[in-house]
Amino acid sequence: MNDTAPRAMTRTWEAHITYRECSVVTGTAIHTVTLTSTAAGIEADIDGEAAELACAVSILGAADTLTLISETLEAAPIGKARASKLHRIMARYGVPSGEHYAFASAALDAPVYSLALLTEPDARAVWRFLQQTHAA
Repeated sequence: MNDTAPRAMTRTWEAHITYRECSVVTGTAIHTVTLTSTAAGIEADIDGEAAELACAVSILGAADTLTLISETLEAAPIGKARASKLHRIMARYGVPSGEHYAFASAALDAPVYSLALLTEPDARAVWRFLQQTHAA
């Protein structure tokens, strides 16, 4: 099953940790942990400083209380219905059906394998490119 829900690119939590020795509270700490998805993988920050991912995950796992402070989502895809409409518009403008993905790739200067996975800004860029290159 394809999940088209937008994924989080960055999430920041406030982690409350209680330290204990022999069931006696010896201290508490509050950390701000941010995980960011990048092309190279997941990067971690703890209290505003770059940190090892394992350390950040350890803090999140040890927290007594986790509060999601902020979340940045990637742009949602336009979906099948909008992609179908874009296919019909491209055909109406004279782009052969076998060339729709190549046309979108040329418009975006990036490979396109599915119009349904385009974001709204990308779909609009394809539409503008279509208007600039083809007469209605």
